[in-house]
Amino acid sequence: MDLAFIPSPSRGQIDLGPIPLRGYALCIILGVVLAIWLGERRWVARGGRAGTVGDIAVWMVPFGLVGGRLYHVVTTPEPYFGDGGDPMQAFAVWKGGLGIWGAIALGAVGAWIGCRRRGIPLPALADALAPGIVLAQAVGRWGNWFNQELYGRETDVPWAVKIDGDHNVIDPGQSGTFHPTFLYESLWCVGVAVLVIWADRRFKLGHGRAFALYVAGYTVGRFWIEYMRVDDAEHVLGMRLNNWTAILVFAGALAYIWISARKHPGREAPETLRGHDPEGGDDAEAAGTDADAKAVDADPVDADPERTDADAEKGASVDLGKPDRSAPGDAEADADAAATDAEPGPDDAGEHAGSGPREAADKG
Repeated sequence: MDLAFIPSPSRGQIDLGPIPLRGYALCIILGVVLAIWLGERRWVARGGRAGTVGDIAVWMVPFGLVGGRLYHVVTTPEPYFGDGGDPMQAFAVWKGGLGIWGAIALGAVGAWIGCRRRGIPLPALADALAPGIVLAQAVGRWGNWFNQELYGRETDVPWAVKIDGDHNVIDPGQSGTFHPTFLYESLWCVGVAVLVIWADRRFKLGHGRAFALYVAGYTVGRFWIEYMRVDDAEHVLGMRLNNWTAILVFAGALAYIWISARKHPGREAPETLRGHDPEGGDDAEAAGTDADAKAVDADPVDADPERTDADAEKGASVDLGKPDRSAPGDAEADADAAATDAEPGPDDAGEHAGSGPREAADKG
């Protein structure tokens, strides 16, 4: 009797016409898109500017990918720097291998840079992003299914995942069924997202507490799921390194929630989330508007009295029919005008001739 199980993909990539797309990369991309979309909606609902999350993601996502890969390579160096390892494979992100702790740590650095450019508080942005990030993890975990990696111990439960011989780390060459830890973690992440959204609405979490709740909730699930995995990992005092990391991060998240709640109860004021244009566009526009207003209100005489008075006098002379003496040849024109005024016309001559005897008679 055949056991029921979850089949694994025969290939780790999807062909989109002539373009091959690794299933792992597709899951990461979908997760990032989901996180940005949900984070943007939550950010605007809290009073932030539309488009802010997308702009900051330009910094946050690349930093997060680099951090996740670095954490994976440092904590699992054998495939890259061990016997028979290939150091160049450390750059093959599409083949799998991203550590969530490194992604969060370095992704936070990228988010901090973006927040400083925008003039907004990083904890407030983290609260808006928290549910989207954990849902992105839920989607991204299915990349492990495509790669047939990071599964748990052997089992015959109906929801076991079948792993072929090429990917079997317990008994290479033999296919088997194992606990689908990728599925467990994916479902756990969905539950954490629901918890964070509910608690955020119920208690009005702010100042980074919604993000800290996500971190605390995720680490609890990661701790017991990590115990089930059978892949190679670094051990410290008999326990997997990721388990120690989960314990420390969980304690830090709880401490942050307690301290933040005492120092900063409630949420940030909505006006503190508006920020500004990273290029100073808003400030420049406002300054330009003020300058235009001042230019309109200013008296032009005050700007340049001498020049303005000269221009006014020049304009008045033109209006009165007087010639402009500012250009070469004006002296000659003035002389001609004066001669014309002095020469009497025919009527004037007759009038003057007739007036002579009349004036003499009057005098006589």
